[in-house]
Amino acid sequence: MRFHLFRYKKYNFGMRGILLVALVLLILVIVLVSYLCMAPVQQSGTRQYLYIDNDDNLDSLFHKTEQMAGEVPFMLYVLTEYSSFTLKSGKYVVDPNTNALELYRRLRNGQQIPVKVLVPSVWTIEKMAGRVSKQLMMDSVELMDCLTDSATLAELGCTLEELPAYFIPNTYEVWWNCSPLDFVRRMKREYGKFWSEKRLEKAEAQGLSPVEVSTLASIVCRETNNAFEMPVIARLYCNRMKKGMLLQACPTVIFARKDFSITRLTQPTEPDSPYNTYLYLGLPPGPIYIAPIQAIDAVLNMPTHNYIYMCAKEDFSGVHRFASTYAEHQRNAAKYQRAYKKRFPVKK
Repeated sequence: MRFHLFRYKKYNFGMRGILLVALVLLILVIVLVSYLCMAPVQQSGTRQYLYIDNDDNLDSLFHKTEQMAGEVPFMLYVLTEYSSFTLKSGKYVVDPNTNALELYRRLRNGQQIPVKVLVPSVWTIEKMAGRVSKQLMMDSVELMDCLTDSATLAELGCTLEELPAYFIPNTYEVWWNCSPLDFVRRMKREYGKFWSEKRLEKAEAQGLSPVEVSTLASIVCRETNNAFEMPVIARLYCNRMKKGMLLQACPTVIFARKDFSITRLTQPTEPDSPYNTYLYLGLPPGPIYIAPIQAIDAVLNMPTHNYIYMCAKEDFSGVHRFASTYAEHQRNAAKYQRAYKKRFPVKK
């Protein structure tokens, strides 16, 4: 009897020991898992970004994470491999204190952050599409296809020639994985915000529509880089239009030729294009340049004067001399021609 009791007690003590060991192991596993989940993903000490596009899968995710952190966090591997996980495209922030569990949740829930996209002032809508597409998860061809699609133009309420006016150069926050159409719609909203009631009243007071303002601004900003001259030049062109004179703006010829390397224009009546203001009266059918806000506001705030001619100053400073009469303009032009021949003599 004593022998059996002893064996029972010994067996009972062994079970408690096994349970105790199992409990300790479980606690260690929980601590280890918690540590692996809570350990920072990267040790650089600076904020980094993870870009996931539509073509990425778990292998490419691990590769990008390894490039960023030096290794793939073990728990990120476990959580993504052994859970119902769908990788969502976007730009994700990875701070120095971001752990594997947090990163997993962001990726699973698509908790991306916006990117800052600069819409530039450039000659053509194609160049704009190329610049913008490099900042987003889209191809420039896809963006151009969307921009030139008849349904898109109908939604914007403009022609292809007027399209550049609908892009106001500025920096905007958008989703990195937005579609071309989403981007266009965002630009339409920004266009509506830009053309506030105050700006619309100013445009009406000048006798111009918003698109005409942008078209004139596109010429003005290609004539000068000097902000103080822009309103003066804008009024000069309006004065010419009121008098039924050709604008004779060299930038419109450059645009018509699609040769943006031209620095000195010859034979301005070529080519025969509705954009060539040496041949056709009034403004061209749309902007020749995506005009900056500064130029647009210069048109809206142009002063009253009688100038109808301008000529580059003979000091090559980039500013102009303005004239109200052709005789005065000829004198200004002669000064410039003399200075030009002196600085750039013809080689014999």
